[in-house]
Amino acid sequence: MTLWRWAGARVSGLRVRLLLAFVLLGVTTTAVVASGSYVQARTVILQQAQDAAVTSLTDQLTKYYPIAQLPPTQDDLDILAQRLSDRKTTTVVVYRDLRSQGVGVTDALTPELRQEVGDGQIAWQRVVLDGEPKLIIGTQLALERPDGTSRPSGLEVYSVRSLLPEQQSIDQLAARAWLTGGLSLVLAVLLALLAAGSVLRPVRELGRAARSLGEGDLTTRLTVRGVDELADVARTFNETAGRLERQVGELRRMESDARRFVADVSHELRTPLAAMTAVTDVLDEEAEHLPGDAGRAARLVSQETQNLTQLVNDLIEVSRFDSGTARLALDDVDVAAAVTATLRIRGWTDRVRAELPSGVVARLDPRRLDVIVANLVGNAFRHGAEPVSVRLSADEDWVTIEVADRGPGLDPEVLPHVFDRFYKADTARTRSEGSGLGLAISWENARLHRHGERRGSLVAGNGPGGGAVFTLRLPRDTTDDGGAR
Repeated sequence: MTLWRWAGARVSGLRVRLLLAFVLLGVTTTAVVASGSYVQARTVILQQAQDAAVTSLTDQLTKYYPIAQLPPTQDDLDILAQRLSDRKTTTVVVYRDLRSQGVGVTDALTPELRQEVGDGQIAWQRVVLDGEPKLIIGTQLALERPDGTSRPSGLEVYSVRSLLPEQQSIDQLAARAWLTGGLSLVLAVLLALLAAGSVLRPVRELGRAARSLGEGDLTTRLTVRGVDELADVARTFNETAGRLERQVGELRRMESDARRFVADVSHELRTPLAAMTAVTDVLDEEAEHLPGDAGRAARLVSQETQNLTQLVNDLIEVSRFDSGTARLALDDVDVAAAVTATLRIRGWTDRVRAELPSGVVARLDPRRLDVIVANLVGNAFRHGAEPVSVRLSADEDWVTIEVADRGPGLDPEVLPHVFDRFYKADTARTRSEGSGLGLAISWENARLHRHGERRGSLVAGNGPGGGAVFTLRLPRDTTDDGGAR
């Protein structure tokens, strides 16, 4: 498993998802509540500061309301600005192009603010001057008329007040909001861990039980705790495991009976077959002297007796594989010489194109190697077409033998079943002979050869130029594992 796949599996785990869900819920709730509280408190604080500043400015302006004469001089503006200023506020007085001296805030007066003040309204805006938040409130003084009424005088008064205390209060609120969010996050993580532990404990037990059951321990059961959904799952698992144990036990009993039946029948048939073989040997010698149908019948009986003997021997070999009693008789084998001997004994030397480099020595079971090669080459002659080729190659760990023919090849639908027992690919070959056990026995013999995690294999396929290709790979240093499957 790669690092990315491992990390993805960990991230997609139930514990991580529960943790993320709780954290997301905690963070979302905290963010909504803290943000709403922060915005509301900030609005209230700023509104209170603004209202207090407007009230203070209005109270001060009543002392100078209304103005008796216009236009004012520069000294009048400076004196008025000085009188309206105090420890907390600074005042700027503007009349047309004149403005009070000594205050560097007139550049912060926007046209929009001056327009609203010029229209006779009380206007305000928040600005930042020299890195400090300020509140600017503007209004216009009234001019007294002869009839006792007043009208706008054009004399604009702007009060500048620092919002630093309010900013500090807002910063404290923000800090408290962050602190609350952090504590909520920690609490969410703790709750997620507790919830994950209570949920995942039975899930992990279920996972371990399922793995144990999958590995063959059919006695695995779960402890049922409580009456919730997880308890129902545990109860269902136990019931399923119980039924599976009973069914598998019955199947194993039936399979054991079937294997014992095949083995017993095969062994019982060996004695009469031995006698029949002796008789057929005599018939073979006399067949040439028997007339017509009697000679053909004698040869047919002899051939079918040989086929039946081979079938019984194959069934006995299969029963050994199934029971796990098949053993290897290992020896240091010159593979090229062993393959050559197999071809020579069966009279195939002149019919097979052999590429067998010398010097390839491996620790194998020579009898089983002979059976594999004979089955593969015989299968190529029966179902394929000549020329049949046998190629040997080897490296430090493996010996590879490839048997190929020039026939029609294996149909894609046949390939998955070519090593099944009693399988005959009648539609895939020119003709079908034999019991259908030869390739299955060859596959089992290849699998018996192993060294550690390396196990022999037999693979069927088609060559690029047509024809079937069977590839046998055996470890060069086979160890006898006592028929382990």
